[in-house]
Amino acid sequence: MADSRRLMLVHAHPDDESINNAATMAHYVAAGASVTLVTCTLGEEAEIIVPDMVYLDAQHEDRLGPVREVELAEAMKALGVTDHRILGGAGKFRDSGMIGSDANKREDCFWQTDLLVAALELVPVIREVKPQVLITYDDFGGYGHPDHIKAHRVAMYATQLAAAATFKPELGAAWEISKIYWNAMPRGVMAAGVEAMKAAGVEDEMLEMNLDDLPFLVDDALVTTVIDGSAHFDAKVAALAAHVTQIDVTSGFFGAMVAGGPRAMGLEFYRLVQGPMGSDRDADGRETDLFAGLNLG
Repeated sequence: MADSRRLMLVHAHPDDESINNAATMAHYVAAGASVTLVTCTLGEEAEIIVPDMVYLDAQHEDRLGPVREVELAEAMKALGVTDHRILGGAGKFRDSGMIGSDANKREDCFWQTDLLVAALELVPVIREVKPQVLITYDDFGGYGHPDHIKAHRVAMYATQLAAAATFKPELGAAWEISKIYWNAMPRGVMAAGVEAMKAAGVEDEMLEMNLDDLPFLVDDALVTTVIDGSAHFDAKVAALAAHVTQIDVTSGFFGAMVAGGPRAMGLEFYRLVQGPMGSDRDADGRETDLFAGLNLG
């Protein structure tokens, strides 16, 4: 029988998906489920970490977007994800930069786009793909980036619109997503990981930060679900490495994470905000399958 499980992820920029969910995506692709990634912008305003490529950034030739689109395609190839889309098509919504920046004031940036206008691009995708499970950011966008917050709002609003039978039926038959998850990194897990890296002699400025100052960490009690994608460690590293302009897997924080091996990189955590909890739990009481508790027919 064909696998009927369908997972959709909504992210702000290329590389967000590999940082947050690469092991999860590879895990479900390998298990036979359908995985769809929707990326809302091309990340045109990002800082480039490769000195010889800085001329591509928004302050120079402003040609980073197409490069990051290629990087995204390579990352998805590493994970086996064949259905990846840019919301509204490449260039429809521009990276917004940070609050207060000139980029954030542009009329064509994602942050300034009317919520309904952006959601109308996602509704037909939801109705076409018919995912049972959706993953996106929390209402703070993980760490407060405007595009992450907007991606959260667009994803949550579009799920409601897509489920309403009377809302724009010309966009497809109504579809209700059964389970919605927000990405979540447990504070306790991060604390243990930092101590392990320090004990191993890893040196990085991020390891010296006060964990209370890291906005993307959440209380362990809020984390409902963990996916063990340790078996797909190599695929996750390859996906991260594909984002050449943004990530160096050989040094710094990501280098330290890679050095931590499959357990450090393969466990990905979530907070269930809609839908039933599965009955199969790990020792910490967390679900171990995003589709648990669903009657897939």
